[in-house]
Amino acid sequence: MSTTVIKTDALTKKFPRVTALDQLTVEVQPGVVGLVGANGAGKSTLIKILLGLAPATSGTGQVLGLDIATEGSAIRERVGYMPEHDCLPPDVSATEFVVHMARMSGLPPAAARERTADTLRHVGLYEERYRPMGGYSTGMKQRVKLAQALVHDPQLVLLDEPTNGLDPVGRDEMLGLIRRVHSDFGISVLVTTHLLGELERTCDHLVVIDGGRLLRSSSTASFTEATQLLAVEVTDRPDDPAYDADEAVRERLAAAGLVVRQDGAKIMLVEIAGDETYDTVRDVVADLGLGLVRLEQRRHRVSEIFTTDATATSEATAATVTDASETTGGRADV
Repeated sequence: MSTTVIKTDALTKKFPRVTALDQLTVEVQPGVVGLVGANGAGKSTLIKILLGLAPATSGTGQVLGLDIATEGSAIRERVGYMPEHDCLPPDVSATEFVVHMARMSGLPPAAARERTADTLRHVGLYEERYRPMGGYSTGMKQRVKLAQALVHDPQLVLLDEPTNGLDPVGRDEMLGLIRRVHSDFGISVLVTTHLLGELERTCDHLVVIDGGRLLRSSSTASFTEATQLLAVEVTDRPDDPAYDADEAVRERLAAAGLVVRQDGAKIMLVEIAGDETYDTVRDVVADLGLGLVRLEQRRHRVSEIFTTDATATSEATAATVTDASETTGGRADV
């Protein structure tokens, strides 16, 4: 029996003036999976179609083995959904709201109350559960939306931009909660965001779409594998503000036969020519009387898939689809 939680085949959604999804074929396995794309890439449209809330123009899809075209109600019984926008009634408490959502999912009254208490405790709102939600902070409202998505113990949750409006601390806390949804309860997660750094730290796999098309679908580790570049940052000379420390380091490294380029105001990227490259950089910085702030191997970032030129992107996409086809019969598989 397949463990695939989401599967689409040539899924297409067209509106009068735009194509939101364009022949999207992808498989999602259990775990924490990030759905990556810029605003307007088709992420929210895909979620609505997967929940059976909007019809596809063409193509097929299954969620937990259920047909998105004909079994929407059964899908929504087994899937939790956290919408992007604020949709909470301000004069209702978190407990009242989450109990109501639990009852809407089919839980009997006693079970709904028990599950609500447990879920609000899990998301960190137990002490505030009887306050009207109109007085909640943005972070608290996001936690209520997560709680209502979890209260009926789904097999899968779809989280649409769960860190929207949160400060850095709130984002980190929300990302921690998302990881625990899977690690503590075994619930698979599909989370959308346009903040790529968040997904690098949170997700096991990433599905990248752009303009409704699949760009890449693979493990997070394959996106962020190490490059053959060293990121180097050095201190300035406080006794000589006019001294260009970076230029001095670049000249000395070039004289030693290394290829180096500037990456922003402070970072230099040095091509690794062997293990001795580390020693060469260290010795050059020490000989110049500078301090070494950073010396680390640069890793790829997810954002690079959107910033390469069109030719490189096409080649990478073709390679990804070819690799996926060899293992999944023509579908990108994560």
